[in-house]
Amino acid sequence: MGDGVRERPAPGRVRFRAPLLPWLVCTLIAAADLLLDRLPPLTALLSAGPLLACARPGTRATARVCGWAALLGLAGGVTDGSVTTPGFAVRYGGLLLTCGLTVHAARRQERLAATLGEVREVARVAQEAILRPLSRWLGGTHVCTRHHCAARESRAGGDLYDVAVTPFGLRVLVGDVRGHGLDAVRLAAGTVTGFRELAYTVPDLPTLAAGLDAGLAPELGPEDFVTAVLAEFAPGEVRLVNCGHPAPLRSGRRVEFLEPAVPTTPLGLGPEPRQYRVRLQPGDRLLLYTDGVTEARDPQGAVFPLLGEAALALREPLPDDALDLLYARLLEHTGMAPGDDLALVLCQPAETSVPAPQPAL
Repeated sequence: MGDGVRERPAPGRVRFRAPLLPWLVCTLIAAADLLLDRLPPLTALLSAGPLLACARPGTRATARVCGWAALLGLAGGVTDGSVTTPGFAVRYGGLLLTCGLTVHAARRQERLAATLGEVREVARVAQEAILRPLSRWLGGTHVCTRHHCAARESRAGGDLYDVAVTPFGLRVLVGDVRGHGLDAVRLAAGTVTGFRELAYTVPDLPTLAAGLDAGLAPELGPEDFVTAVLAEFAPGEVRLVNCGHPAPLRSGRRVEFLEPAVPTTPLGLGPEPRQYRVRLQPGDRLLLYTDGVTEARDPQGAVFPLLGEAALALREPLPDDALDLLYARLLEHTGMAPGDDLALVLCQPAETSVPAPQPAL
């Protein structure tokens, strides 16, 4: 259970631990072979125990079960006096062969599990490089992020973000790749890579969005696309380009969505990106997010009320506390298990926020 409390079996019901099951199966087969004289010899069926043991990684455990099965088979032959017969030799030889092959398979499985563990660790490091968790002052702006991947044993999915301190100001990318699985991770990585290659040299956001679209085109299938919003911070304002993505949210004297005057299609669908500017008053913050936030639902199907929740959470004095509260409210709404990937990026320029920390003298 998620709270760390181990569930107890109901009274009167016996639960066998999985590692004991192969031993029990071998013992029951041997007992049936000994007690039921009318049945044909069951020596060959003892291989069921080793096969069950092999289903779980562990060469030593499988070898011990194989030894137990071989011992029971030999004991059965001695007990019924068939140990010297050709039929027993064939049956027992088959059992020993099965045990040997099972131990070999267990050894291969154990090595494969070790290799898979290494691959998962490499994937984890690579995913963290794609989605670096942030809570830093960058280019005069406090940037903090939160991310959730709905896929098990993964840290990156189809939702993405990245930031770059460029000669043109702090630039932020938030995007959402259509689909799930490895293809979505691949496209997310390609989008972030393209942003990092272009953000430092391209002079304006529409050209940056067009460059991302051109770079992604060879990687996209006929039904693939990437929604994206780009932000560039300048003194007193933020410049935005929105390609089919949920509108950023500005909080301050009031909380509102910053919809583009002329919407355009996502990357991969021939967008015509246009830049629009939004003034930032003292105390304003900019929240960028993916549709995993706006489409999050509670167990009854109600959509997460982002505008109202943001109006409350973003009152917190510190950006990290504000984003933590909003994320906690989202988890509470969904029952602690969002069903989709999601990303949150909160930006607060230094001149409209708490003073940046000063280095110690």
